[in-house]
Amino acid sequence: MRIAEILTADRVSLGHTFSSKKKALEELAGLLAKGVDPNAAGDILGSLASREKLGSTGLGHGVAIPHGRLAGVEDSIGAFMRLKHPLDYEAHDSRPVDLLFGLLVPQGATEAHLKHLAAIAEMFSDENFCQAARAATDDAALYKLVADYKPAG
Repeated sequence: MRIAEILTADRVSLGHTFSSKKKALEELAGLLAKGVDPNAAGDILGSLASREKLGSTGLGHGVAIPHGRLAGVEDSIGAFMRLKHPLDYEAHDSRPVDLLFGLLVPQGATEAHLKHLAAIAEMFSDENFCQAARAATDDAALYKLVADYKPAG
């Protein structure tokens, strides 16, 4: 599975500074809403926040994968943000997060959800990818990096 299947250039953004995890999730929900309905940002934020209440989606090494489900969504949708300044995200390694990949999936899409999460986690486990993501100079370069990403092996 290629991440480019669930991501478009208009849902990639870099250079943000947020005062809280909630503010970062609000922006991510807005990006995800571009793939569904701009008026759905509030519902998307609610889904992401509900998942965060179960436990932080911060993977460690400065990476988080906030994800949620939403009725009416037909296909998985991704959004990717690189923050200007790392943010306390309650990650398992206590390291602040600067790379956030949001994933929104249909209400009943268990298998697809897990496949997408696994592919995203694999991408972020690649140190070269993370270094390149942190070095990208604009949204287009960050999108191209994800669109061109192929897992090793």
